[in-house]
Amino acid sequence: MTAVTIKTPQEIDKMRVAGRLAAEVLEMIGPFVVPGVSTGELDRRCHDYIVNVQKAIPAPLNYKGFPKSICTSVNHVVCHGIPSDSKILLEGDIVNIDITVIKDGYHGDTSKMFGVGSVPTHAEKLMRVTQECLYKAIALVRPGTHLGDIGFVIQQHAEASNFSVVREYCGHGIGKVFHEDPQVLHFGARNTGMQLCEGMTITIEPMINAGTRFTKLSTADNWTVTTKDRRLSAQWEHTIAVTAEGCEVLTRRSEERL
Repeated sequence: MTAVTIKTPQEIDKMRVAGRLAAEVLEMIGPFVVPGVSTGELDRRCHDYIVNVQKAIPAPLNYKGFPKSICTSVNHVVCHGIPSDSKILLEGDIVNIDITVIKDGYHGDTSKMFGVGSVPTHAEKLMRVTQECLYKAIALVRPGTHLGDIGFVIQQHAEASNFSVVREYCGHGIGKVFHEDPQVLHFGARNTGMQLCEGMTITIEPMINAGTRFTKLSTADNWTVTTKDRRLSAQWEHTIAVTAEGCEVLTRRSEERL
């Protein structure tokens, strides 16, 4: 992480463009998330769209050695799943697609859960509650809000549904740098932690597990994170700018009403 940076209105303008592009990638790829598709094919489609249509850069590619342009985390994969031609999506799977675009030097970072075909009720509930956790957190974002307030509302809502919150991975500041301070934890206590101020740009990206909160990092690739109990996990993410009176969701998709 690097120090917290306060963005100028001109920098927010650039982040608004990057955020819109990231959202558009998720909107573009949705129709292709179907039974029988490989996560490798989804990666290629997103890469081609970002590079050749948007004239932008897929931030994950070669970031600290990450080999692909997007992350695809299927079922019990919590985050940082590596796309592969051998990973075929099946009816009933759930998958998080995580997109980060760099445009004119600034990052837009967002992710969305997709159900593959007809998804079991318990998986639908996990995806819905996780999205609600994100939205409840976004509703609190304004100058003066403590980071602990964000973590508290996410943890409270998830645990009310008997789900658990991943603690090893969190949201973060973002701008010219992919990951900068502050760390945005998805658990915590009210009135604790740093207070938000106008010009801060952060991601909120709760990772919620159907079982226990414990995770495991793959020793094979040093990227893929799974639930220790192999039960399902879900995640949603937005990049958010703190404004004078509240916030702006820079990666809002067209179907969202925030």
